Amino acid sequence: MKKHRAVQAATAIALGLTLAACSSGDGDTDSSAAVATVSHIHGLGLDPSDQRLYVATHEGIYTPDAKGDPKLVGDSKDDFMGFTVAQGKTFYASGHPASGADGPGNKGLIKSTDAGRTWKSLSLSGKSDFHALDYAHGTVYGYDSTNGLLRTSKDGTTWKDGATFQALDIAVNPDNADLVLATTAEGVARSTDGGKTFAKGRQPVMAFLSWKAKNALYGIDTSGRLSRSTDGGSAWKKLATVPGGQPQALTAVDAEHLLAATQNGVYESKDGGKSFTKRLAVESSGGH
Repeated sequence: MKKHRAVQAATAIALGLTLAACSSGDGDTDSSAAVATVSHIHGLGLDPSDQRLYVATHEGIYTPDAKGDPKLVGDSKDDFMGFTVAQGKTFYASGHPASGADGPGNKGLIKSTDAGRTWKSLSLSGKSDFHALDYAHGTVYGYDSTNGLLRTSKDGTTWKDGATFQALDIAVNPDNADLVLATTAEGVARSTDGGKTFAKGRQPVMAFLSWKAKNALYGIDTSGRLSRSTDGGSAWKKLATVPGGQPQALTAVDAEHLLAATQNGVYESKDGGKSFTKRLAVESSGGH
């Protein structure tokens, strides 16, 4: 799942976050241009059909080419905010149109079934900007930063509104559709009713969460320190600090396989966060 520099003002300020980021590209892009640089990363994902890395950024979605350089996927340079890989070639996202492009300022929920090459608007166009998206139990879970609430949808078009609160990221228990966590200024907030209500956040304060295996909930704090919980967030064990400074996004692929974006790169761990390998370089930049 996840993110951007100056993410939702109130929560970002409260968490002390300054989130900027970069991304990578895909082989289907204009190769005549110089090697792309990526910044303002908002989300990460690994396509289960081919294990390709996708990085959602302020200026499109990128994936590494054969040389490991970022290549733009398709031709969209929109600002992709919330982003999640639902299944092979199927992605959900949200955000804003590229500068000068037509369309409403908020894209609502959009969907791609060709690994990000083309996108279809599903719902809430002009009304919602999802800064966090997760897909689990055949359901899209989204934190709508425009309206400050948790929304869920089975089909991407009809939504149920949940709790209203200030959050940065969300994560859903892979074995229990009713257990949803959110990162807040107070700490990790818990819902046991599918997001209708949340208890007050409890320490530690995390920037991003990702939960793909029941006993492997991962969280990363504002300094880039990674932690793991085996009991759904009641207790946390600190792991390594991800290289590169403040975090931009965190995605668990499975219990041991992680992707994390920081200020200077996208990093991958295949040993449960003990060690990291740099997958893509990120160019630090200023505002969102």
